[in-house]
Parts: sequence; C-alpha cells; structure tokens
Amino acid sequence: MRSQARRYGRRPVPDDPSRHQLDALWGATQERLRASVPESTYRLWLEPLRVVGANADTLYLTAPEGIRAWAERRYSALIGEALVDSDSSIRQVAFAAGEAVGGEQLPDSVELNPSYTFDRFVIGNGNQLAHAAALAVAEAPSEAYNPLFLHGPPGLGKTHLLGAIANYLQTNAPGLSLRYTTAESFTNEFVGALRSTGAEAFKARYRDIDVLLIDDVQFLEGKPATEEEFFHTFNALYESGSQLVLSADRIPSELSTLASRLRDRFEWGLTVPVEPPNLATRLTVLRRLVQEAGVEIADSAALEELANRIDANVRQLHGALTRVIAHASLMARPLSTELIAEVIPRGRSAQATSVEEIQQRVAEGFGISRAELIGTSRAAKPLRARQVAIFLTRELTDLSLPQIGRLYGGRDHSTILNSLRRIEAGLGEDSELAEHVDGLRRAIHNPVEGSR
Repeated sequence: MRSQARRYGRRPVPDDPSRHQLDALWGATQERLRASVPESTYRLWLEPLRVVGANADTLYLTAPEGIRAWAERRYSALIGEALVDSDSSIRQVAFAAGEAVGGEQLPDSVELNPSYTFDRFVIGNGNQLAHAAALAVAEAPSEAYNPLFLHGPPGLGKTHLLGAIANYLQTNAPGLSLRYTTAESFTNEFVGALRSTGAEAFKARYRDIDVLLIDDVQFLEGKPATEEEFFHTFNALYESGSQLVLSADRIPSELSTLASRLRDRFEWGLTVPVEPPNLATRLTVLRRLVQEAGVEIADSAALEELANRIDANVRQLHGALTRVIAHASLMARPLSTELIAEVIPRGRSAQATSVEEIQQRVAEGFGISRAELIGTSRAAKPLRARQVAIFLTRELTDLSLPQIGRLYGGRDHSTILNSLRRIEAGLGEDSELAEHVDGLRRAIHNPVEGSR
C-alpha cells in the first residue's frame, strides 16, 4: 500500500501562480466568447481550445488540428478582443501545434475531453460495477485495483470512464503526474521516437509517471516491437507502484494475437465488463441530453420510442437524438413520436452495416467513385462526401475513431474528429445537407429501396 505522500505525487509539483492566473484568464475569456457567438459555434470551435502557456503579451492556445486551423483563421481577432475585455496584460493569441512556447517543448498527447466526468456518466445495470471501480481508482490510485481493465464493445462508455479518472485526478490530486492516451497514439509516438530522438526520451516520458491510462489496447495486436515496449513500460510502472488503467473491446484472454505475457498482466488486477444499456438507462441518457440541449418534447412517449429503436450503445443513441433534433429544427416540427418514426427507421441493425457498404452508398450519392471517397483529394465534392461517410460510419457502426481513420486512407484521430464536427454543425444549419444525409441513411438501411 502506498504512503499518503505517494497518493499526492511521487514528485510533488509546486503550485504555479502563473498557471492559475492563466486558467482564470482563459475561463473569463471563454465566458465572453460564449456570449458573443451562437452556442453551436462556441461548442464546435471555441470550447475545445486549451491554454498551453504565455509569453509577454501573447497567450498560446492549442486544439485538435482541424479545429485549431479553423479557429486561428476565423476567431483569432475575436479571442484577442475578449482578452482585452478581461483587463489582461495579454492582448493577443497564437496557436501552437507541438512547437516550442517560452523555450519549452509542448508534448504530443491525446486531448482530454472536459465533459468526461463521473457526474455526467449515466449509471445503469450494465456499467454500475465499472463506474464504481473507476471512481475507486480515481479516489485512491494504486490502492484500489491495479491494473483496472475495462472491456466491452465501442460506444458504451469506456473512454468516458478513463477520461473521468484523469479529469478527477487533475482536479483533486494535481501533484500526481499522469498520462492519458490511446494504444494507437502510444504506437505512433514510439515509432516516431525510434526515427528521430531515440527510445530513451520516450521511455522517460511513459515510465516516470504516477498514472497511465491507455484506451483501446487491442490496437497493440500484431505489432511485436510496440508490444515489447509496452510490456517493459507496464512492468516499470507496476513495480514502482504507479496506477494503470486499460480498456479494450474484448477481455484479455480474447486478445488472441497479443503476447500471452501481456494478457496475463492485464488480468493481475480487476477486469470489469461494460455492457449495453438497458431501456431505463437509455431513457435516462436521452432525458439528460434533451435537458442539456434545451429541447421541448411534444409527447411523453417520444423518448421511449427513440430508446426502443436504438438499443446498441449510447453513442448511437446520442447520434439518433441529434438527428431528430436537427429535423425538428429544420422542419419547424415538435419532437414527437411521429417525427421519430419518420427519421429513425426500423431497418437492419446498425451493427450489421459494413463500412464498405456505407462508403459505396455515399460515393454513389455524391456521384464519385469509392476510390475518390477514401483518397487524398481535397476538392469540394470528394471532401464533403468523405466527411459525410465518416459521420455515417461513426453513427452506424461500433468502430472507434482510430479504426475509422484507418479505413479512410489512414487518416488520424483529429482529422476524423474534425469531419464529425463539421457534419454535426452542418446538419443543424443546412437543410439540403440534412436531407441528403437522411436519404443516404435510408439507402444504407434499406438497400433495395435505395437502389430504385
């Protein structure tokens, strides 16, 4: 059992007043930005921005690649005005993408979603144990379960729980050093280190920390060199008393192509399933989402109808609700059982839909070839078709963002996320796009009708 000092950081980080001041300044600036643009614009392009440092009168911000580039072009002046209104000596902004700021190198990492908290996680019969175990780990790292291994199909909340642990620790135990990443990012960083700076810096980065959270460890399968590195990283952290939290789409014993010594280590602690939500849980999720969106429901049976039609996972439930809300807004109709019946077809299970089928249907719908759809062209038509196909793939399958990226020409996580954000924003503002996407969705669910 670790000492109390260990719980709050093997290498305590002293309070940094400048960091607190920057966070306070950015919080005040965000409030001004939120009041000056539509809520959808703020959430899509401004809320994801993060402060990474300051130098003289310049505040440095970062965000996922697609969001960062757009925000820099469109909102730099607006952010600068909001900073001035905050009575700060900082008057302008610059955007960083891994470059040096104030003489320090910005680390590459998977960005934490601030909305992934324990308070926002809807607890049901299928995830109650996983939630309790994750909270126990967050409250007492290395004293509860080590490692904690969460498993289950995509879209059920594993990533949310890993993010909740990380966000909880950052707030309540800032002296702890932690790293949250995905197995794909771990692999990419390792390969990049071998090509450039060498493995020593990489090892120091991952082995000299208090908490490591890694999502989608099934991605390590079939990568012997990365498996070997992760094996030694796991051992080093475990032996030093650091907390490990892992997730995968299967139980460790079913990761058949992963080295047996890694599978064994994954089972040293607590292995917990995350299962599909039951009807009561799906209804709770929908009520919360509707409340947060400020949407009025025309009849009490509407949400139950939607919960009965989408029973695979929370991600698809959220996507279906977004689709219904967009139609209600564009068509000036109330969110009712009738509208849900029109928008959400009782076709084939979304889980049975193949990515190849989605790509083919979307390519046909835009009048291009499937090769153009997944290719590198940045022309308007292939680019828009690709974004729509990525959106429908996320909605109609259980694939993770990295998995989707690999099926669309090896694109990275941030590119896939940017495509999703663009289509989600467009559905609420562009009736022609909403109708086109809805027609493609019907064609995918009912291929016979779609080919007529």
